[in-house]
Amino acid sequence: MKKITPFLWFDKNAEEAMNFYVSIFKNSKIGSIQRAGPYGPVMSVTFQLEGQDFMALNAGPEFKFNEAISFFVGCKTQEEVDELWEKLTADGGEESQCGWLKDKFGLSWQIIPAALGELLGDKDAGKAARVMQAMLKMKKIDIAGLRQAYDQG
Repeated sequence: MKKITPFLWFDKNAEEAMNFYVSIFKNSKIGSIQRAGPYGPVMSVTFQLEGQDFMALNAGPEFKFNEAISFFVGCKTQEEVDELWEKLTADGGEESQCGWLKDKFGLSWQIIPAALGELLGDKDAGKAARVMQAMLKMKKIDIAGLRQAYDQG
């Protein structure tokens, strides 16, 4: 077991959430399923997404996810951004600003292409500022739009 593992609190759908996440990320697997809990047929689950271990618990409706915690997903290409964005916002997920979204369970994700950090980190402050302004107008990050803003001026 890793020293630190994200632990997610669900009302009654930890197994459904686990299956959803494992279906989206390529390097993923289901770990364990502990059955017979007070909030449904499944009590807790473990799973792995892209090498990161997770635990999830069905523990009732007392607590909900909010934006104070999110999962940052670094992407290499626009195709990867598009695919993850589409899958994570499906079936009731919500788009937000600047590469943030909530999935259908209310969990927040940041789907961020590496190009954003590269362009924002440019030594030319004017170019970096134009990229920042372009990003602030976006929901899903569009690499071509960022590059267009970078090249203006």
